[in-house]
Amino acid sequence: MMDLTPDPGLLDPIETASRDEIANLQESRLRWSLSHAYENSPFFRKRFDEAGVHPDDFRTLADLAKFPFTTKQDLRDNYPFGMFAVPREKLSRIHASSGTTGKPTVVGYTPKDIDNWADLVARSIRASGGRAGDICHIAYGYGLFTGGLGAHYGAERLGCTVVPISGGMTERQVTLIQDFKPRIIMVTPSYMLSILDEFRRQGIDPRETSLEVGIFGAEPWTNEMRSEIEDLFDMHAVDIYGLSEVMGPGVANECVETKDGLHIWEDHFYPEIIDPETGEVLPDGELGELVFTTLTKEGLPMVRYRTRDLTRLLPGTARSMRRMEKVTGRSDDMIILRGVNVFPTQIEEQLFKCKDLAPHFQIELVKKGRMDAMIVHVECLPESAHDGARSASAQELAHHIKSVVGISTEVRVHDPEGVARSQGKAQRVLDSRKS
Repeated sequence: MMDLTPDPGLLDPIETASRDEIANLQESRLRWSLSHAYENSPFFRKRFDEAGVHPDDFRTLADLAKFPFTTKQDLRDNYPFGMFAVPREKLSRIHASSGTTGKPTVVGYTPKDIDNWADLVARSIRASGGRAGDICHIAYGYGLFTGGLGAHYGAERLGCTVVPISGGMTERQVTLIQDFKPRIIMVTPSYMLSILDEFRRQGIDPRETSLEVGIFGAEPWTNEMRSEIEDLFDMHAVDIYGLSEVMGPGVANECVETKDGLHIWEDHFYPEIIDPETGEVLPDGELGELVFTTLTKEGLPMVRYRTRDLTRLLPGTARSMRRMEKVTGRSDDMIILRGVNVFPTQIEEQLFKCKDLAPHFQIELVKKGRMDAMIVHVECLPESAHDGARSASAQELAHHIKSVVGISTEVRVHDPEGVARSQGKAQRVLDSRKS
């Protein structure tokens, strides 16, 4: 793989600012953001008043802990436009979640919000090794999901030539990668594996493509998957982080020269780590739930938004701004099985140890008598489709899960392409206990 370390002259000044300069900017912007939310959003005014706090109570960064949390349920309870801090007619764009687990969460952006978002995604692509003039193949879903359009506007802002293919049509994805020769691909990691399958089906060596940078986000993924993708495609695989409620993609990004965690763009987002049970703020370096307060958002400011993502904050390396460790899972995706906490990423890590299995999996939760049980559905590689290899692979994966994760599980090895594919975010857990 090529060395993509950027020229320091390409960086925004804030990326190399001192910690004191960053903290001073954050204090100033937090003071504005809290006042903006209180004065212009009836939701935040009511929430602050109920908690007995006022924006004037904020004097130092530590004072943010006095303010109440915001959750996804708050957006659902105020559906559709009840949390905006500007009149609806001042919004340039509205995005929303799918609403598959309840009412959709609706987010809105002013022209300035859209402008800032484009700048931050451009910064993220540049940190990943992208440059003006690159062809950028965007296979995130377009539409109400923030991934496609967020990546699109950022790539254009950087000066890239954008191929807005969106998700799906996997055979066509491969054709356009072969014909257009993009240098960058932006896609969910699980769908990248589906694209890999299509390369193999067509008899094309993925290492011979033009791709040099893959920017993967929208779902947790492991360093084991990174190594697999980098080896198979001979390209850099870099993590991007975001969530619609805070902005969309581009809240944080890995730097390609270090790949040691995602630098949070702290000039626009203030991070905290809390104990997910007590809400207590934890010191940097401790594992907990990630919380964000927006510093510049006009349309939908967020105060102490609980992301449910589990990670830890670390000092800056390639940039001055602090890093967040790769997300290990979500507190609301955690499976508690017979008293053991299990995350899908833990199963993924063990799967990559099994050379005869493809990297596609799904966890099914079932009832066996009175007990909850877990079935891990995986698939064999074409060359390992005979019964002996399947049985050995099932035993191997079950052994790794028992040894590392600490639970006994049934492993079912299906035919190649026997596990459901994703063209967007992967559905890793299927709960069949009620049925």
